[in-house]
Amino acid sequence: MTDDEIIRLLEARQEEGLSALTERYGTFCKRIVLRLLPQSEDAEEIVNDVWLRVWESIPPQKPESLQYYLAKLARNLAFDQYRRQNADKRGGKEIPLVLDELASCLPAGETPETALHTKELGAEINRFLDRLPSRTQDIFLRRYFFSESVSEIAERYHMREDNVRLTLSRTRIKLKSHLKQGGYL
Repeated sequence: MTDDEIIRLLEARQEEGLSALTERYGTFCKRIVLRLLPQSEDAEEIVNDVWLRVWESIPPQKPESLQYYLAKLARNLAFDQYRRQNADKRGGKEIPLVLDELASCLPAGETPETALHTKELGAEINRFLDRLPSRTQDIFLRRYFFSESVSEIAERYHMREDNVRLTLSRTRIKLKSHLKQGGYL
């Protein structure tokens, strides 16, 4: 079943849409959750929460890319769970590494007054990513959106880990410069 067919079923409030969604994207979503929470017994529950969010949001939402929409939901719910589990401690998982790597590129601390600024910042980061070569963009997204490890990315692109780290470092430097020029830092 295609993504458009799944979305049509969900818009029609037919439970077949959820079954098709689970069949097509269940493993994909679970992989994202397990990448962020590798030892989480809650992975299945988080994936079920993704299905609930999809059911509640389609309609009115009609995502352009169902796969990225699901990835974003799974990632955000996994991050929320991670924060709950690790409120005052840092574990050995990828999330602390990913967040530390990006920390110097992003403004600190959000308040209600900065919510609009944060939304604009997200749009600016997307514009920056759109200008990158596709491979560099994909490496950046795999690391900072999907939280893949450097070794997984290196294996995927048949690169040395040092080359992946260098690509990520250069891209972060460019992102920081881009955000400074835009007045975000």
